Amino acid sequence: MPEPRTPDAATAVMLHSGVLEATVLPGLGMLGTSLRHRGDELLALPGGLEGYRAGTVTGLPLLAPWANRLGSRRYEVDGVVVDLDGLGLNTDPNGLPIHGTMIARPEWEVAEVRQRSLAARFDFGGHPDLLASFPFPHELRIEMRVEAATFEVATTIVPTGDRAVPITFGYHPYLRVPGPRREDIRLVLPRRRHVELDDRELPTGASRAEDGEDAPLGDRVFDDLYELGDERALSLAGERRRVTLELGDGYRYAQVWAPPGSDYVCLEPMTAPVNALVDGGYELVSPGRSFTATFTLRIE
Repeated sequence: MPEPRTPDAATAVMLHSGVLEATVLPGLGMLGTSLRHRGDELLALPGGLEGYRAGTVTGLPLLAPWANRLGSRRYEVDGVVVDLDGLGLNTDPNGLPIHGTMIARPEWEVAEVRQRSLAARFDFGGHPDLLASFPFPHELRIEMRVEAATFEVATTIVPTGDRAVPITFGYHPYLRVPGPRREDIRLVLPRRRHVELDDRELPTGASRAEDGEDAPLGDRVFDDLYELGDERALSLAGERRRVTLELGDGYRYAQVWAPPGSDYVCLEPMTAPVNALVDGGYELVSPGRSFTATFTLRIE
């Protein structure tokens, strides 16, 4: 295996299988910037790379060490109390910390690149500024692969200190299907539990069971959190494409975000619910062990 290298932010890695082509910027937070199936683009880039560098999300970004938002600037994990006051974190309109601290980080080391695969790692424990808000040293490892019309992303957490690491990361892919009007796009969801959120988009503790659905998106607006069971596939279907997010065992939750008038829908794999670092509901991975979560985007 080649020696790890730290790439320039502008250096793109392109993976291709013949029918599917994925473009990733390892030196810009491992951001996925393009996913083309037979020439048609399936990722949206609202705000572009400049917006991403400024802290907003776009394309296919990793959200770590926590996905979505926290309801407080103080949390406790396994007896470790963390105070976020005074830290320069990305926040939502209510001032809540959102999307973690890994957006646009340049220090990823590329371990291997092949025609269809990319492996990279990030030493989170080697960055005191990151440990200030998440004092759980670990290494992040990401492997991306294209095969035929599928794009697979496997993310591994390996503790590198003497503390267990809470698992609360996720991804935020901005997906689109080319061609059709919004009213012609169908949103397909499995049976699930719909987690109730309050006016700050934080879980209230209530949830309700919902059957699977296959219905037009139309003018419906989503910013909804779901707890998934055995069925873990969510899809966008247009006239010529169906894009399906298939979640492995590491992803027990998914957020669906479809703002009004958007030409994209975000189907977001999450390893823990919103606000998990404050409310609980996460897994802990102990030193000497590791945790891997995998999702696949399948194009039909």
